[in-house]
Amino acid sequence: MAMEWVEGFYSTTGKWWADAESDVSDRDRDRAASLSRWLGPERGRVLELGSGYGNTAAAIAQAGHEVIGVEISDRIDAASRHAAPDSPRFVQADFYGVELPGRFDAVCYFNGFGIGTDADQRRLLRRIASEWLTGNGVALIDVFNPFVWASWDGDEELLRARPEAGYRHELRQLNRFDPVNGRAVDTWWRTDEPQRGFTQDLRCYTPADLRLLLEGTGLRLSAVVVGDEELDLAKPHVSHQPLLTDRHEYLAVLRPDGS
Repeated sequence: MAMEWVEGFYSTTGKWWADAESDVSDRDRDRAASLSRWLGPERGRVLELGSGYGNTAAAIAQAGHEVIGVEISDRIDAASRHAAPDSPRFVQADFYGVELPGRFDAVCYFNGFGIGTDADQRRLLRRIASEWLTGNGVALIDVFNPFVWASWDGDEELLRARPEAGYRHELRQLNRFDPVNGRAVDTWWRTDEPQRGFTQDLRCYTPADLRLLLEGTGLRLSAVVVGDEELDLAKPHVSHQPLLTDRHEYLAVLRPDGS
């Protein structure tokens, strides 16, 4: 599936969930705390790719950092409530065409890496390394875990409306997995409009796959965090249950080559 689906999928589902999910939450504050862990205690200049409703960018700004968020979809309309003259600021654009001033101490991409082909991921990683990240900066990227997505192949779920919590539509979700190409195919539709499905098609990477992907991009894999656990990349992890069965994504900590 080409990347033409991206703006439509995230704009449509963004409208479904905006009332429920656009406030700053504990997840956003946890992301900001993780950033501070890897970036250090000093105020930094941060780029968030795929900033969605802007709530994670807001949490990072509340932690004292200067933040620019880039989002392609209409979810950015909800981000205006979090925007400030100094930080955070938001730009509606795609990652491959956007031009941003200066460099950043950190680049974050939460819950979205894997859109497009391997070549697309490498092109984005090269932009992070060559155009955006400082020489001693850090990139934090959530990576979809193929083992768990594969275990969900064929699973279909009904999510009932909960208007009191901001979820105004009854939805269905169908997960499928392509084991040859390592892709999760995740389709959503409103039960009152079953003929209008919206699908995201996401490349998944094991940590070993990610290391290969990073070759020649100017970035290296510095750490892998699964839940709250940082893995020792020099050791084997036979039967590591969180990666095999529990966590559908992990955090990859990337550093510039030579840093």
